[in-house]
Amino acid sequence: MLLRAIINSIESVAPRSAQADWDNSGMQVGDTGRDIQSVLLTTDVTPDVVSEAVMCGCQLIVSHHPLLFHGLKQVCGQTPQARVVEQAIKHNIAIYSAHTSLDSVAGGINTTLADKLGITDYHFLTESGLGVIGQLPESVSFLDFIEQIYAKLQCTYVRYTRPVKTMIQTIALCGGSGAEFIDEAINQGADAYLTADCKYHEFQQADGQIGLIDIDHWISERHARDIFRNILEPLGLQCIISKNDKSYINIYSPHSA
Repeated sequence: MLLRAIINSIESVAPRSAQADWDNSGMQVGDTGRDIQSVLLTTDVTPDVVSEAVMCGCQLIVSHHPLLFHGLKQVCGQTPQARVVEQAIKHNIAIYSAHTSLDSVAGGINTTLADKLGITDYHFLTESGLGVIGQLPESVSFLDFIEQIYAKLQCTYVRYTRPVKTMIQTIALCGGSGAEFIDEAINQGADAYLTADCKYHEFQQADGQIGLIDIDHWISERHARDIFRNILEPLGLQCIISKNDKSYINIYSPHSA
């Protein structure tokens, strides 16, 4: 199947017009006129992921996070990003990314995350379509909801701040780094807000106003791979979820050392 046809299928769900103006969703490396039989699906594109694509015989990598965010001034292998470009070109592997184009659409990162957590009657949290806010079927204790998040998303950790209410029902969330939308979640009456990459002062800002819940960035978005697979497998493509795609946050405990 021609790569341009594959891209059309992805963009029928996650159009590039939906991405944030700072983003770089779309083709990263390769020729859209080439034929593709096998695709490696990943959250991030790293040298290990490209090596895996070579080993698996994949002609295409589809990722959530774009490989190219900032200008690449040299391709001489000094950085992981440059090594990925070198490897991909050497082995004739194309790379396509759908980032905020997948975040801000129905059936994308945030609505799928809401579905996984049993949140219903949701709508987008922001005008740009980033984040959602909705309702749990019934009110639950804040700590019970944290336990549900931990179990359903298979989290390595959950950080949180003091909620306003012991029992909660209105939930806002944003996969990835969504701390900038804490005030929006508060203004829209959310009892709790789930996101990733929150800093100390953002916990301080939320304390006593909303139950802020923070999880690993990768865990909050790794279901992008399943979304891609659901789009691409019906096209007859072999879809492989990368075994080298992982979080880079390790959690120390005396029991795991």
